[in-house]
Amino acid sequence: MRYDKESVRRQKFLLEEKEAFDILQEGEYGVLSMQSETDGAYGVPLSYAWDGESSIYLHGALEGRKLRCIEKNENVSFCIVSYSKVRSSQFTTDYKSVILECKATIIDDGDEKQKGFHLLVDKYSPEMKMKAENMIQKGGVKTKVIRLDILTWTGKSKV
Repeated sequence: MRYDKESVRRQKFLLEEKEAFDILQEGEYGVLSMQSETDGAYGVPLSYAWDGESSIYLHGALEGRKLRCIEKNENVSFCIVSYSKVRSSQFTTDYKSVILECKATIIDDGDEKQKGFHLLVDKYSPEMKMKAENMIQKGGVKTKVIRLDILTWTGKSKV
């Protein structure tokens, strides 16, 4: 996972890596962008959990467009915006965001699938850990887990 400082055209907007890490850790959701199965583009907002190292975990339905897109092309982009405010009188927007270039993998392995579920529960429903654990152990969670391995990423801010 490489923080790509060079690809940011306007360097004055480049976030320090630590602040970009904070956005990655604390973000509420991100938008997964993929090549469509019909040669167009497809993007979808999703909850996510970062493993603290080099991967993000997502979950979703057992079948659908997102999975078909990933099966066609594993190269995806994931964007997290932590702050946005339109300044209409100045024809601009203040923002803080990170964009990650990733390789997507649909996880079928039981242990890694459970890891993904645990990360998501820890982030979004920590007070429900016991209930979630019971559901996971009983196989009551009928979703797919997708791992995004972060290849390169960058963060920008205009505040």
